[in-house]
Amino acid sequence: MRNFFILISAVFIIGCKTMSPDIVEPQIVPEPLTMTYDLEKYYPLHEKPTLSVNDDLANESASFLNDYLNEMGWKSEVHKPSELTDIHFQKVEELDDEAYALSVDYRGVFIKASHQKGFFYGVQSFIQLLTPGKHIASLPYLEISDSPRFAWRGLHLDVGRHFFSTDFIKKYIDVMAMYKFNTFHWHLTEDQGWRIEIKQYPKLTEIGGQRKETVVEKKFNPYIGDGQPYGGYYTQEEIKEVVAYAAQRQVTIVPEIEMPGHSLAALAAYPELGCAPGPYEVGTRWGVYDDIYCPKEETFTFLENVLTEVMALFPSKYIHIGGDEAPKTAWKKSKIAQDVIRREGLKDEFELQSYFIKRIEKFLNANGRQLIGWDEILEGGLAPGAAVMSWRGESGGIEAAEARHNVVMTPNGNMYFDHYQADPKTEPLAIGGFTDLKSVYDYEPIPAALDEEYHPYVMGAQANVWTEYMKPSDYVEYMVYPRAVALAETVWSSRENRNWTRFQEKLPHQYQLLDSKKINYHVRQPEGLSNALTLTDEISISLSTPYEASNIYYTTDGTEPTRASLLYENPITLDINEPVTVKAITLLAGGGKSTVASATYQKAQLINAIQPLKADKGLEAFMLTGSFKSVSELSAKGEASIVSDIALPDQQPAQFGMLFRGMINIPKDGIYTFYTRSDDGSTLSIADQLVVDNDGLHGPQEAYGQIALKAGYHTFLVKYFEGGGGEVLEVEMEGPGIARSEVNTNFFYH
Repeated sequence: MRNFFILISAVFIIGCKTMSPDIVEPQIVPEPLTMTYDLEKYYPLHEKPTLSVNDDLANESASFLNDYLNEMGWKSEVHKPSELTDIHFQKVEELDDEAYALSVDYRGVFIKASHQKGFFYGVQSFIQLLTPGKHIASLPYLEISDSPRFAWRGLHLDVGRHFFSTDFIKKYIDVMAMYKFNTFHWHLTEDQGWRIEIKQYPKLTEIGGQRKETVVEKKFNPYIGDGQPYGGYYTQEEIKEVVAYAAQRQVTIVPEIEMPGHSLAALAAYPELGCAPGPYEVGTRWGVYDDIYCPKEETFTFLENVLTEVMALFPSKYIHIGGDEAPKTAWKKSKIAQDVIRREGLKDEFELQSYFIKRIEKFLNANGRQLIGWDEILEGGLAPGAAVMSWRGESGGIEAAEARHNVVMTPNGNMYFDHYQADPKTEPLAIGGFTDLKSVYDYEPIPAALDEEYHPYVMGAQANVWTEYMKPSDYVEYMVYPRAVALAETVWSSRENRNWTRFQEKLPHQYQLLDSKKINYHVRQPEGLSNALTLTDEISISLSTPYEASNIYYTTDGTEPTRASLLYENPITLDINEPVTVKAITLLAGGGKSTVASATYQKAQLINAIQPLKADKGLEAFMLTGSFKSVSELSAKGEASIVSDIALPDQQPAQFGMLFRGMINIPKDGIYTFYTRSDDGSTLSIADQLVVDNDGLHGPQEAYGQIALKAGYHTFLVKYFEGGGGEVLEVEMEGPGIARSEVNTNFFYH
């Protein structure tokens, strides 16, 4: 009978080959360390696959896969090992804990590992070989040998500003696990809310867990609140349940209890912990508050008691204590704080913060835990065994690593998922900044400035999700995915295996997987629309989208597109004797949709050049000191210096403005595109026309514009201001015979 079954199977396989089945081409994210496959040979996985394990170590992962398959409509079962098994779990000794091997041949699928972690990650890669919605698969013969590059592969979630249910937290962890993230940084306390039950201090949640209202959007000055009480917290039983759920998915939860700053909710509950007598109120606006924990013995007793309960809930090696954005205003005014400075022989309030952190670290160490905090904990001296999360760029991480401290890289320019990911004009409200999919994918966690000797101290990288402007959970998903998919490959895959083009090719399959998880990911606008000038009467526009099972709908009359609008099927030809505005939207079969893309096309007239009386090389540059919120506040004052290019000086105030004024010598007639990338605002004008408007307070952000110019000299003006924080100004151009690049300094005259 057994021989007959094998004969039938062989006939079935031969038959499948004759029918040219749709053999799966692997689209795994993160990209495995090594992977080879043969699309000419395959194993037919039928709708009732069997699973077997040869060691109890694999039981949990086998059960996870079996549950997943049945949930997705397969009819799988776990059996005893047999030659007839489809999916074999086999323990091997020679692999590292997180490593696995996955192979497919005529005998079936083999997942090999030496640890539960490796088995689980092998399962995640196998799941990505399957197409959601299908219950049969022709799996190519393949060999995968895989292990992660970094030990810390993290995602963060702030539940202080906005609170999210345990069901959502589990869903968040589920998708993390699918992409082999292993650290969930749970930000549990904030000025605007305390979210974890502490039995010894019930008022932390009774009072600190509630705020009377929330600021409306960004209406800070004058302040406008929504008048709606807001609150919520997790019981200890709920936290235990989530911790266990995460552990089953090989995710460690690192809790964050903020100190000494971002502690207003705790002070509202227990005002005796502050330096002022109070009363305090749970924060209703976003930002940083001056009131922080006072460094007195009652505070340390309180924090040690809180951390004792926290450690009983979270078995993680690291406990995050924040340490960021702690103004020293209250300490400077406090007799208690000043007495501590004198008693301990400290130089200033920064060393007082270091003293504060070191005391907490000593307590954590005595309980077998390690302290981790934001990079401000470097100020005043780093606690002996502390690890650092470098968020204000990479410099803090470099400093800590060179001091032989462990580091997690999470610079806000690349790793802050509360930043805009597309044009802010078309996106839902966000805190600011700009971090698109490619900037996440391209981020290299090992800083270029860090000597190789210190590379081992970089544990990995993490994206942070601050929720000031993310009230509903589906908006959290919108901001996190697909950027977290890019990060997964950044922190797992070897540097050599990361390839942006290949990653983009894998995204359509990843979108299918996210659809199967009901994730409200960010849907990109149709590609192909951009404001454009032309010298002809017609223009042809081609649109595209990376999503399978999707359609593009568009309008040419300026109205908003819907499913009832024109369906894009072929390139659009426009008659543009009059300006035409095209708007387009991507609609997914599953219901997701993009924001509206819009572009205006118009016929241009070449602007005549001017005839200057004289033209000397370079531009006039004006440095303006002061606090600015718009380039409209800038005007040329004082003496100008002559510069050869558009660049910010090495030495400048914290807040300033600059003007670059002169002429640009255009080499030939045509339409030219100019770009500015700036932090904060910038504008670029030519021939007294505003070409690029990148004004306003914002992080690094690009804008562009076009203008039709005749060859010769044209007036040229760039305005820029820095409102505080990082400063960036870059100006580029492209045009007839000129690829996009920095503006050639030979074009500048005054």
